[in-house]
Amino acid sequence: MSGPAENVLNPARPGLPFIELLKPHTWFPPMWAFLCGIVSTGIDTAGHWATIAAGVMLAGPLVCGTSQVVNDWYDRDVDAINQPGRPIPSGRVPGRRALYFGIAWTLLSGALAAALGPLVFGAAVIGLALAWAYSAPPVRLKQNGWWGNTAVALSYEGLPWVTAAILMLGTMPPAEVLWLAFWYSFGCHGIMTLNDFKSVDGDRRTGVRSLPVQLGVPRAAWVACGFMLVAQLAVIVLLAAWGRPLHAAAIAGLAVLQFSMMVRMLGQPAELDFWYNTKGVPLYVAGMLISAFAIRGA
Repeated sequence: MSGPAENVLNPARPGLPFIELLKPHTWFPPMWAFLCGIVSTGIDTAGHWATIAAGVMLAGPLVCGTSQVVNDWYDRDVDAINQPGRPIPSGRVPGRRALYFGIAWTLLSGALAAALGPLVFGAAVIGLALAWAYSAPPVRLKQNGWWGNTAVALSYEGLPWVTAAILMLGTMPPAEVLWLAFWYSFGCHGIMTLNDFKSVDGDRRTGVRSLPVQLGVPRAAWVACGFMLVAQLAVIVLLAAWGRPLHAAAIAGLAVLQFSMMVRMLGQPAELDFWYNTKGVPLYVAGMLISAFAIRGA
């Protein structure tokens, strides 16, 4: 579950290697989805700030952080070749300390989730199970882009959204919340595919069958864009059916802007994937919040 592209030849950096293992730059997607889940319930947040802060901590630094530590541990041999400056191959986190750290962070995540209630705990268990299944053998979902990207998309978007709604409502959320969480997870599959473009060569050499490896970069780019557009089209249709035409129109406008960027990106996907991630994906993310406001208190 990697984040933005890193220099594969980066030297070992001084500092806090265990924090580096947690990759704080990857926490934004699940924390944003968690906040969207809170908004979608329509519940006044006054008096709930401590609970919300605990939930944001669970979604980002803990569950997402766990996934990053586990991924680095099981990718340590590959990183020793491609990214020797990372904490484990550089020796800044020696021996099996990273594995023990991942286990401890998993237990800490579970403990906080349990304190937030049984339904939150159940959602956290699913997220943690996906984190380990993504990287750890024999499952190692990341070996196949279809399954690995599905696991990441659910962990980054759907689960945090639903978990936040559960936390605020104290019960399973209404169908509208579940549908939005599902479709934005569906679209996130495409974002994860674009994120794989930076590591195509390394994936081919190490046997990781990401979608760019399986389909080739051009076809994978089309598939990625298809996932993102279909998801937003589904959200637009749902919002219109639920009597939210203005919100549906706003998301349609964002989708049109993304489509114009996709057309450019599809011409040179290997060169413009990062450009699209920095320009087009924020529009997708903005649509999440708009849809959350649309169904407040549904």
